[in-house]
Amino acid sequence: MDSFSYGARLNSFKLGLKDGDEDASRHMTLRLLTRAATAGLTQMDLNFPDHFDGLPIGELKRFVSDNPVKINGLAMRYYTAPEFKLGAFTHPDAGIRALAVEETKRGLDAAAELDCSLMTLWMGQDGFDYSFQADFAQMWDNTITAIQQIADFNPAIDIAIEYKPNEPRAFSLMPDVSTTLLALKEIDRPNTGVTLDFAHVLYADEMPAFAASLIQRHSRILGVHLNDGYGKWDNGLMVGSVHPIQTLELLVELLRGGFDGTIYFDTFPDHSGLDPVEESKANIATTERLLAAARRLLTSQELIDARARQNPMAAQRIMQEALFQ
Repeated sequence: MDSFSYGARLNSFKLGLKDGDEDASRHMTLRLLTRAATAGLTQMDLNFPDHFDGLPIGELKRFVSDNPVKINGLAMRYYTAPEFKLGAFTHPDAGIRALAVEETKRGLDAAAELDCSLMTLWMGQDGFDYSFQADFAQMWDNTITAIQQIADFNPAIDIAIEYKPNEPRAFSLMPDVSTTLLALKEIDRPNTGVTLDFAHVLYADEMPAFAASLIQRHSRILGVHLNDGYGKWDNGLMVGSVHPIQTLELLVELLRGGFDGTIYFDTFPDHSGLDPVEESKANIATTERLLAAARRLLTSQELIDARARQNPMAAQRIMQEALFQ
């Protein structure tokens, strides 16, 4: 693909909004989308149900048709509801699990009405905190069944699992790429895959390009969240600020696998008081520079040969020449 579309974490654009702004009377979601467009972002994800509260979907559709920023997909947010604190799909109460599935179906209906084809599931509340707290096999079976029901509800919409080792639970049921791929094999639905979050991959002590390679071998990469961090926590730092070379290698792998979706900057400028518009512009510029190098490396026969020999000295020289020229 010659170029990617870009999106970012919508809530970060609350930083700097003022009650006296010209559009202060508009719904917050529309205000945030308007501000995101000024950063050069064109494809945004909305959280369901959070970003839809009090916003008629017809009004949102009219906004999208009249503005350059579009809706790439929706992301479910269960953790904001108190009934899901003990889990959504892993909750011991069958009624609560059913409620989570029905809430997700409502989200899928909203996605369909917006002509979105992607729903992301980040199941941070689905896990456990103590030894002997849970029947692991039962939690697993309940989750597989729930995602099968969700995938079957509207096969035209892709269901992406975004894995993360922990937070808010001490242990997530799907903490890493291998466990997620195992789950997807059992789910066994064609409209399922993975959202790969760079900082989550580091947090899981994984190499991003290797994780992408495994996903493209056994499933599909449906979403890519670029950010950065130190591997100890989900820092949400600017793209390439800590791991530029690993980011570059991931982009080469994405190009090789034919990924053609939106690159989403899941960063937290609001944590440091950064201007979210300028931070998004910086993320786009960095990603474009890294993509230019990635395209050179993708077609480099010299690099292909060096990797075939597993020669890190040659590979590092070739990579650096492409990155720093």
